[in-house]
Amino acid sequence: MIEPLVIVSTAATIALAILGLAFLLASWRVLVGPTLPDRILALDTLSGTAIGFIAVLSVKTGFALYIDIAIALGLVGFLATVAFARFVLSRATIVEPSRKAPAAAKLPKVKANKARKGNTAGRAVKKGRKG
Repeated sequence: MIEPLVIVSTAATIALAILGLAFLLASWRVLVGPTLPDRILALDTLSGTAIGFIAVLSVKTGFALYIDIAIALGLVGFLATVAFARFVLSRATIVEPSRKAPAAAKLPKVKANKARKGNTAGRAVKKGRKG
């Protein structure tokens, strides 16, 4: 029969290999990512993968202090993701000079219809006008 310590050690080794692959793929996305949100999402994935590494190492070594480090890294990673998201939102509201909307003078002017069809007071005013 297999001993529990061997099972845990084997599972931790497999988990570290999978987390290593995830770390490499997320690092590739940070470097190659076509847009800024892709890179931000990859950085968030990297922080989650690092938390996973620390948690697996904590289980494998039996050193419980690593869990506290993983919690702190999770908080810092969350704050960094929120800060990056706010940066992306603030960056999206800035209009570059080359992409300005056309001038208002070039747009056709549309008159607003003040008298609506269901409004009887509007009809009375409309009838009273000379035309």
